[in-house]
Amino acid sequence: MKKVLTIALSIVLIICFTATISTAAKRTKFGVDKRHALAKKVDFKTSDQNIKWKMVMPWSKGLLFYDVAVHFCDSVRLASAGRLDIKPFSAGELVPAMASFDAVSKGSADCGHDWPGYWKGKNEAFVAIASVPFGLDGEGYGIWLYERGGAEMMDELYGQFNMVAFPCGQLDQEMGLSSNKRASKMEDFKGMRIRTVGWYMDVLNRMGASVSPLPGGEIYLALERGVIDAGEFSSPAMTYPMGFDDICKYCIAPGVHQPGIQCALFINKKKWAALPEDLKQIVKICAVETQGWSQWWIQNLNAKAIKLLGKKMEFVKMSDEAMSDFARVTKAYLEELKAKYPDVKKILDSQEKFKEDYAEWREMKSGVAPWPIDDYIAGKHMQ
Repeated sequence: MKKVLTIALSIVLIICFTATISTAAKRTKFGVDKRHALAKKVDFKTSDQNIKWKMVMPWSKGLLFYDVAVHFCDSVRLASAGRLDIKPFSAGELVPAMASFDAVSKGSADCGHDWPGYWKGKNEAFVAIASVPFGLDGEGYGIWLYERGGAEMMDELYGQFNMVAFPCGQLDQEMGLSSNKRASKMEDFKGMRIRTVGWYMDVLNRMGASVSPLPGGEIYLALERGVIDAGEFSSPAMTYPMGFDDICKYCIAPGVHQPGIQCALFINKKKWAALPEDLKQIVKICAVETQGWSQWWIQNLNAKAIKLLGKKMEFVKMSDEAMSDFARVTKAYLEELKAKYPDVKKILDSQEKFKEDYAEWREMKSGVAPWPIDDYIAGKHMQ
């Protein structure tokens, strides 16, 4: 009897093992590195040309955005051993800040670096690839751009203006509004005079605020003189040097207007076509390297800056109800934009589809936010 049971158990195990192998054989490996095929069959040689390019931008030398652009230029120079030397020119050195787009488009400059939302007057969809209120954060932009076709959409958009483009700098979430008025509920924003740009300006106006897109250099004086009640300019690391904490009591958080700040490298099509293939690959790889480095760099700086800002400012978090109300108004506004502008619809629908596809994994991986261990033990689990 024991022998019969042993034989029966062996047969069952063999059947189960065979079934497992059969099931596994039907599945393919997850993930394909698209670049692998190109790297495996390199059909170009190292060029011997020495090429010099000029890069223009809307950034002054005091902004960290400028440092991101310089980092890319440095990476290209290092990787090419100087064969491609891109010289960065800050705003006004070669062309005015807001003339950089047209300068590259027309070929009077070789390439540029930007926050694409500056060009909403050219095509409203530029804002969608720059930052969307309640849209993609730094992690989301990275996945959407490189794995969900976002980089191709960016390139297509700039392509309408005689340029090629690549993601080149992700500075993650912005800080929020510096203000002398405490605001945490939706009604608190009614009547406030606020400085911001992009689609958030239109959303706030719909909520009863009075918003103007003052240039960054004018925000401090406007806050100091009471011309505006609140203003924002990028992340904590960029805000701290501007000194808003010297004249503002509060920081109204979080930065729902820009969960992710995406920058771009744009290159004149004729100049790109003339570039040897090996240098093209270096440009592409260095743009990706800059994309990753900039996010790590700025977040480390933000951690230091927020402590310094906190010495003088009180951080006020908007209520959950207020953020839901903001999101509701934002959704209605974005739907109107999508109905009016096909390119906006294409990009926003793609981003929302990614968020939907990612939602289940986001939920499953939530609850292990890397707070200090004692905070986590005390019950602080969510991001």
